[in-house]
Amino acid sequence: MEPLIEVVLFLAIATFGAALARRLGLLAPILLVVLGLVLSFVPGFPHVRLDPNLVLVGILPPLLYVAALETSVPAFRLNLRPILLLAVGLVIFSAFVVGTVVHLFRPDLPYSICLALGAVVAPPDAVAATAVARRVGLPRRIVTILEGESLVNDATALVLLRVAIVAATTATGGIGVGDVAREVLVAAGGGVLVGLLGVVVFGFLHKRITDPVLDNALSLIVPFAVVFAAEEIHASGVMAVVVTGLGIGHKMPLLMSAASRLQVDAFWRLIRFLLEGLVFLLVGLQLREVVRGLDEPLGFLVGITAAVLLAVLLARFVWIFPATYLGRLVPRVRQRDPAPPVQFPIVIGWAGMRGVVTLAAALALPLTLAGGRAYPRQLFIWLAFAVIVVTLVAQGATLPAVARRAKLPPDDPVQDALSAAAVQQQAGRAARERLDKLAEGAPAAVVERLRGLVQSRTNLAWEQLGGTAKETPSEAYGRLRQEMIDAEREVFRAARDTGKIPQEVLVRAYRDLDLEESLLRRESD
Repeated sequence: MEPLIEVVLFLAIATFGAALARRLGLLAPILLVVLGLVLSFVPGFPHVRLDPNLVLVGILPPLLYVAALETSVPAFRLNLRPILLLAVGLVIFSAFVVGTVVHLFRPDLPYSICLALGAVVAPPDAVAATAVARRVGLPRRIVTILEGESLVNDATALVLLRVAIVAATTATGGIGVGDVAREVLVAAGGGVLVGLLGVVVFGFLHKRITDPVLDNALSLIVPFAVVFAAEEIHASGVMAVVVTGLGIGHKMPLLMSAASRLQVDAFWRLIRFLLEGLVFLLVGLQLREVVRGLDEPLGFLVGITAAVLLAVLLARFVWIFPATYLGRLVPRVRQRDPAPPVQFPIVIGWAGMRGVVTLAAALALPLTLAGGRAYPRQLFIWLAFAVIVVTLVAQGATLPAVARRAKLPPDDPVQDALSAAAVQQQAGRAARERLDKLAEGAPAAVVERLRGLVQSRTNLAWEQLGGTAKETPSEAYGRLRQEMIDAEREVFRAARDTGKIPQEVLVRAYRDLDLEESLLRRESD
């Protein structure tokens, strides 16, 4: 019973922290981490020891899956080159830079275990990147690149970590760039194949299921089933989940009914909110456990911590600027994708927040090296924790200011509205043509009502371009219809209270009114 009470307590604190962050206008991940740091030293507060397997197999897959579901496959494909340069190239580069720095401080340690720490701190976190980037309001392309990077880079880092641990815990102990590249390709390739198989199998099941509840249940099973299948053949579970999520999300309009899509969307928004809040709170709560086993001299501890932090921050910028501009010296690349303004790599370079995956990977470091040799494992965990806190709190808190100072060219809302209106015009024309083909024999009043509905949706899209303070016809409709819905609800509630209708009738009526109100609110956004 006590573990269940603790879980409920943590979820309640995470929910309160997220609500407080919205009230104060702060980023929820940062506030929750700080709240966890404070609570970790409160006497009597539950002691939490994070299980790396729980994070890597129980929490990360659903969060990656929902992020992949919402990722635009055409946008991902369009930005594939910068995404791979960050998710593969930068992770390997950062890991070797950090590993070299640590080895300079501790030359008595095998380079392979130092590289393992580099792999631990190399990847920015998917949860942190998504939560912070969207909240900050960065341009759409930067958000796509950051989210794409965070979806793939965990696979690179975890494979590199596995190679480094094997080298550190076996008698040979040797590791080279070729070994890393080969292992990354094999694991990533296997993950892609498992992910594609997941798209085929679960896409088939989603298409055959008509019950929204069963669709929802299957959607929850998918990320775990794909991860387990990939891990069984020693492929990348992260890559498998991402590929499956991208494929299912891209095909979702063809695989699920409207009722299923609405329910799945609401379900995953709740799951993501709870898991993200829980993850950042748990990261902060680890501080007491992390500092407990440290026994290094204070001067050495400060020096190596500062050096690792500096290496993590600088490595990202050292890689990003050449990766952004050197490739565009090739005319064909430059013609297809012109060089962005310098503000883009600056903001992307500063958006390297680490998160729970880094902590889970640190906790998965081996207890001893080859031959039972001891090494400062607790120091390595502390270094990973310091990287998480500094990048998440410092970079996450200052990213809005950096984005403002950089004066990034924003996405044009007028152009977005114009594109949406043009497509809605085409959609309306297609709807009217379909109606004209099928209208024979239908009541004239019904046909006219449907034509009016199509026209009102088209008018609403063009009204978004108005840019005037005057109330548009659609806004007036929404305001008046909302009042009418409220009046209808009162009548149904009173009828239920006086026994004129049973509860079941009230529930059905409220459901219809709620759906209509949800549509009104969406159209007013």
